[in-house]
This record gives sequence, C-alpha cells and structure tokens, in this order.
Amino acid sequence: MTAPAMAALAQPALAAQAQSVDWLAITPPTLTAVLALAVLVTDLFLPERRKPLLGVITLAGLAAALLTLLPLIGEDRATFCVADTAGGACSYTADGFTLVVQLLVLGGALLTAVLSQAAVRDDRLPAGEYWFLLLASAAGAALLPASRDLATLVIALEVASLPAFALVGLRRGERRSSEAALKFFLSSVAATAVTLLGVSFVYAVTGTLHLTEIAERLPGADPGLHTLAQAGVALTLVGFAFKTAAAPFHFWVPDTYTGAPVPVAGYLSVVGKTVGLTGIVLVTVLAFPSYGEVWGPLLAVLAAVTMTAGNTAALRQRPGRRHSAVRLLAWSSVGQAGYLLVPLAAAAYTGAPDAAVGATLAYALMYAAVNLGAFAVVALVARTRPAGRLTDHRALYATHPAHALALGFFLLCLAGLPPGVVGLFAKVAVFSAAVEAGLGWLAVVMALNVVVALVYYLRWTALLFRPAAEGATALPRAVPRPLTAAVALAALIGVALSGAPQLILRFTGTGLF
Repeated sequence: MTAPAMAALAQPALAAQAQSVDWLAITPPTLTAVLALAVLVTDLFLPERRKPLLGVITLAGLAAALLTLLPLIGEDRATFCVADTAGGACSYTADGFTLVVQLLVLGGALLTAVLSQAAVRDDRLPAGEYWFLLLASAAGAALLPASRDLATLVIALEVASLPAFALVGLRRGERRSSEAALKFFLSSVAATAVTLLGVSFVYAVTGTLHLTEIAERLPGADPGLHTLAQAGVALTLVGFAFKTAAAPFHFWVPDTYTGAPVPVAGYLSVVGKTVGLTGIVLVTVLAFPSYGEVWGPLLAVLAAVTMTAGNTAALRQRPGRRHSAVRLLAWSSVGQAGYLLVPLAAAAYTGAPDAAVGATLAYALMYAAVNLGAFAVVALVARTRPAGRLTDHRALYATHPAHALALGFFLLCLAGLPPGVVGLFAKVAVFSAAVEAGLGWLAVVMALNVVVALVYYLRWTALLFRPAAEGATALPRAVPRPLTAAVALAALIGVALSGAPQLILRFTGTGLF
C-alpha cells in the first residue's frame, strides 16, 4: 500500500480522536495550578524578609480563580471530548455541579489561606513550600468535580492528596507532625491502590473509562461478568470513602489533624472531605446508576457506622481530661461525614438523584464555612497555648468576646441549633432525603446521633462563657488581623446563610441529569 493511501486511511481515525479545548471551562483549576508554579519560582528569588509577599500572592490568585467561575454560571461546557462516541464522551465538564463544588473548594482554600497567614509566621513554616503545596492541592481538588472519566478522576484525587501529605508534615523536627504525615500517606496509598483495582475491574467489564459510557454499557454487560462488575463498583468507592473519612477508613483522621498545623487540619476537614464526596457522587450517580442495589446499601451502612463512630469518639473528648480541641473537631468531622453520606445513599432509592446530591452539597457548604471558622478560633487560642486543650478555651468570652461568640455560633451551627439556622436547615434537608427514599432506619440513626452530638457541642460552648479557673493566665488580647478576618468571614457567611437558608438548595441544584 502506498504512503498516500495509508495516510488517507489514518486520517479518519485521527479525526475521530480529535479533542477540542475550551479554555474558559478549564480556567479555575488551570489558573490555580499556574499560580502554584509561579509561587514556587518566585520563592527562589525573594529574600527572607519578603517571604510574606507569597501569602498575599496566594490570596490574590485564589480570589482571581473564584472570579473565573462567574462566566460559567448557567453554562454547561465540555472539553477534551472524543468525537467518535455517541454524543461525544468528554473528560472535562463544567456544569452546575462542577461550579458548586469548585466554589466550595476554592472558597475553602481561600479561607484557609487567610487563616494560614499568621500560622506560617508563628510556626516558622517554609513559606514558599507551604503556599505552593496548598495551591497545588487546591488545583487538584478543583479539577476533580469536572472530571468525567475514571482516569482523570483518580489523577485529580492524587493531585489533591499528595501535596496534603507534605503539608501535614511541614513542621520539621516535630515528631508528631512527621508521624501524622506518614500515617496519612501510607493509609491513603493503600486506599488508592484498592480504588485502582476497582477501576481496572470496571474497565474490564465495559471497555471504557468515561463515566457516561460506563453507565450505558454496564446494564448490557456479559452476565458472566456480573460479579466482577459488582466488585469493581464497590472497590472503586474505597479511595473516595477514605478521603471522606468514612468508617472504617477514618482511623487516620484524629492523629493527622492533631499533628498537622491547625490551618492544614481545617483544610483537610473541608476541602479533603469535599474531594471524597465529589468522587463518590460521580462514580455512583453518573457511572453506576444501574448498580444502585450495590452502592446504595453500602453507602447507607457507611453513613450509619461513620456518624456513630465519629460522634461516640467525640463524646469522649472532655475538658477535664486534657483532650485537645482539634481532636474533638477531628472526630466531629467524622460524624459530619456520616450525615453527608446519607443523601448519597438515598440517591440509589429515589427517582430524583439531583435532589439528593443537592442536599449533600447544601450541607457541605454550611459545614465548610462554620468548620473553618471553628478552626480559626482554635488557631487563635493555640498561638499562646500550643497544647490546644479544650480547657484552654475556658473564659474565652472574658478576653475575646467577639471570637467566643463566633465560636459558639459555629458550634451551634454544627449541632443544628438556633441561632445556627443554617445548620438546622441542612440537617432537615439530609433527614428528609433519607425519609423520602424509604430509609427510615437510617433517619432514626441520624436523629440519635444528632442528639449525641448536642452533648459535646453544647459542653464546649458552655465552657467559653464559664469564669476562668483560679490562677489561670488570661489570653493576650492582641489578635493577628488575618485570624480575625478569617473568623469574621466565616461568621458572615454563616449568618448570611442562616438568614436565607432556602437559597442554598436552590443554588445547589446540580444539573447532573
């Protein structure tokens, strides 16, 4: 065959694989990644006294990345598409679901950056490395909700996770920090390996990695491969369940949070959890809707076990036993992960998965703002009382009334009590999703756990307003402006959402279907 003839035969095949790039759609994660590289290079040329400039650059860059979401409102854009598939399967989609999650991720990273300004200086963390790692992780987290094939999904998961390992262990010379990073790394690698095994099973059954094509091909797969497909569905969820801190994959959480710098612990509790939840949504609701009988009961059991394990452990964190506030928030985050999983389990039993996913996103938005706010107040106390014990927050109202009121508000939001109306509204939305899906037993388990959680949230809240112990040293009244700004911003978001909670569900209409 002549060369021109061979070229003519190859041309249609190449055209079928042609991919278009929508630069506007990929701007949020791309800009964040470029900013991370810019910070890393800039750090090489800045003198030590000018290092704080890197934090300012990070704040400005994350704010710019958030602004790039504005042109995407109301848009459904797709890129990196394969033209020879029905409808053109795409690896990157910027839809309503992507927009909400990217807003949560980049907003959480921005609030973490504000909170980190004082921590980088006080803990003497290497500024260039810290800001680079934070931005790199945020870029991966922003890429994940737009990923529409399993390969991109796993890569985004690892891009979000690998810098987080280093952030946890960035306090060099501190054994607890190194141990936390090592435990986080080893357990995460094991979970990712299991997920990759599940992905390989799914590919063996369907012959594709695109989520929409998997959903189309799984129902018509060879009946002899049914068991392999079920195993693939279950195993694929493991890595994302780990990031969500769902039991029994939650054992790394308390040690990792207490060993990490406080802003990093807050980042993991919000952005890391969002990454896991997003992955679970995409692989279940989009890729495996026909296997709802597999992942539906699995997520329901995970939700029940997770919220029970987290709240039971948090209940044991008592002020009189020298327990740390970060450890209580760590166990609290495990319990909150259980609530977040409830609507996703309900999505397998209802004909309106968008509503169920919307309930999870609404809860995640509330949780992100108030939880990062709580970590900001804990960081304030830890500046002068590094142990960060619960008892260190006693009489906080006497020296820092605004911060004490803010922390009390954040804890009431997490508990679901007024004036934290947004927390109550989010819990009602999650509870309703379980009831409407016929998961009455799960709704009962959730109700019991909410009651248990009230005990430790109210116990901590009451501690803020108790008189100081005899002979106790008062906290310094001076507070770094970034810490105050982080608390104020989180409180403002919480109050705004409490004033109009119905807007959350309207905003989190995902448009996945």
